[in-house]
Amino acid sequence: MRIRVTRDVTIPDPRKLEQFRRAPELGPSVLFFSGGTALRDTSRELIRYTHNSIHLITPFDSGGSSAVIRKAFAMPAVGDIRNRLMALADQSVKGNPEIYALFTHRLPKDGEPDALRGELDAMAAGVHPLVRRIPDPMRKIIRNHFYEFLERMPADFDLGGASIGNLVLTAGYLSNRRQLDPVVYLFSKLVQVCGVVRPTVNKDLHLAVRLTDGRTIVGQHLITGKESAPLKAAVEDIWLTSSLDSGERVRTAIRNKVKEWIGKADLICYPPGSFYSSVVANLLADGVGRAVAANTCPKIFVPSTGADPETPGMSVADRAEVLCRHLRADAGAGNGEVLGYVLVDAKNGRYAGGIDKKRLEERGFTVIEAPLVTEQSAPDIDGRALSEFLLSLC
Repeated sequence: MRIRVTRDVTIPDPRKLEQFRRAPELGPSVLFFSGGTALRDTSRELIRYTHNSIHLITPFDSGGSSAVIRKAFAMPAVGDIRNRLMALADQSVKGNPEIYALFTHRLPKDGEPDALRGELDAMAAGVHPLVRRIPDPMRKIIRNHFYEFLERMPADFDLGGASIGNLVLTAGYLSNRRQLDPVVYLFSKLVQVCGVVRPTVNKDLHLAVRLTDGRTIVGQHLITGKESAPLKAAVEDIWLTSSLDSGERVRTAIRNKVKEWIGKADLICYPPGSFYSSVVANLLADGVGRAVAANTCPKIFVPSTGADPETPGMSVADRAEVLCRHLRADAGAGNGEVLGYVLVDAKNGRYAGGIDKKRLEERGFTVIEAPLVTEQSAPDIDGRALSEFLLSLC
């Protein structure tokens, strides 16, 4: 038998938060559709209260050192996955701070090829300072991954600016029959990640958008406004493509395990971050909308504060409608089944296109106003405040 129960809640709820803090291993499953680094501080705060959060991450990054890896090995991007693993790792466990230092290390961007290869060789041999200080057996496992990468690395591979953590995860992907889940699971256990981190899809795909001025842009690195000029026109449509050259639409479906994670979540959050490339991108695979609609838990949108180069002129209401449009397209459901709440800081938050609370409420969304932006975090959302508000809704 399945029934729906409604109740009044206090946010933040000190009593509930204290219960979670005392037994985080029994904490709620808050699920995030996410990417990038926008949730890094929130993730670090979240593990104080729950070790059961679920992070479905976009694997479509096509810029920087990720582009070099993806071109060489025809694989999904792993950088955002690495970022989230490190944010959720228990830093009190012996060896974890050392692994964090290694995984966040980058080789010099303008280094000489022989010097860069020499540094990687030193890591594989275990004589590099960053590797030498990691205790066994973690050191041996990581060294094996370095050797694996060196064996598979093309002769012309550009190591300049490479993230060491990305190289290790790439080696694990290649040695596990081109599957990300096994290597992500392995390192989650090694550094005791307090939650679940997985790619939404395990495919070598890219993002493409059509703008209101008629242009089509292919590649996340050209959409975010970080490695190229910000978009001057609004995004009209977004889809997945198998090639940076063609932009042809392709469809892919989420795995059954991803459906299960969405289905068991106690709360589903569309969090702050680059709106299209980090949040909406996670909703494009077949099955996401249906899985979200089938779960009767609270579903909440927390829009980013400040300027997002991907959403010129868009209000919070505009963004909520875009979320629902993509989810409904898959789910065949109404707004209320895929999104119920919009959490904003109307007093301290700066929303480039405004909030438009009236239109949000007309669409059936409950607007929750809360002090999310603190003096220390301004103009961004405070990670502790956000985690406490979300957990209080569970």
